[in-house]
Amino acid sequence: MPDTRPDDHEVLLVDDPRPGVRRLTLNRPERRNAMDNALRGALFEALREADLDDAVHLSVIRGAGTCFSSGYDLGSDLSADRPSYTAGGAGSWARQVTDGWLSLWDLAKPVIAQVHGYAMAGGSELVAACDLVYLADDATISHPVLRVAGTPDFAVHPWLVGLRNAMEMVLTGDAVDAAEAVRVGYANRAFPADELDDRVLDIAERIAGVPHELLQLNKRWVYRAMDAMGARTAIRAAPDLGGLARHVPAIRENLDGLSGRVRDAAAQSRPKTD
Repeated sequence: MPDTRPDDHEVLLVDDPRPGVRRLTLNRPERRNAMDNALRGALFEALREADLDDAVHLSVIRGAGTCFSSGYDLGSDLSADRPSYTAGGAGSWARQVTDGWLSLWDLAKPVIAQVHGYAMAGGSELVAACDLVYLADDATISHPVLRVAGTPDFAVHPWLVGLRNAMEMVLTGDAVDAAEAVRVGYANRAFPADELDDRVLDIAERIAGVPHELLQLNKRWVYRAMDAMGARTAIRAAPDLGGLARHVPAIRENLDGLSGRVRDAAAQSRPKTD
């Protein structure tokens, strides 16, 4: 995966590696691409710019360094300069996160997640919000926060992987490896890690050969089907439940020193084996 120059302080790198393909690289490798509000804001702005550019037919999101993303940056001030406004009160943070990820569904042009290393917690939510997902064959997807602090902010699991798989994922908080993620429908395909860049760009270039006007119609009808099944309504319920969860004594205790507890949960979260 791409390394960055020591003097490169941009949190998001943008390039056009193939005709019609916009590539966005999360560029906080020293923080394992943890998403503070500045990075999320830059990502949303870049996606909107791509959506308005007739030369761009789709976008690819990847991470610099050793992984896709370790999730939200719990060491930053996540209450300041949020990328979008949402009403205050219990669950406010999770609601604005959910609104952000749902905005990817409403973009006209497709968005691909290209995942190497791992996508953890909020990083896995970004992956889930993308239209297509391609993994390195040694990548893992995990949400260890579910073991210590409440519901996922972007609770799309039942629609991606079905009832039983979703239930196992959220009740155990365990990681899934690339093969399992593909098998249950969380991801489209997995490729050898050293081929991931090229294989994803080949797929992206093939999609870019379709007129963007047609791409957006076909993307839109798929999400209209999701809406007809009640996906958005259920997804938006999770932040409200998460807000209530913060009043449960055991969870309130876990919120003290959350970063350390999440690290402990992640260390215990291993891909299941048959």
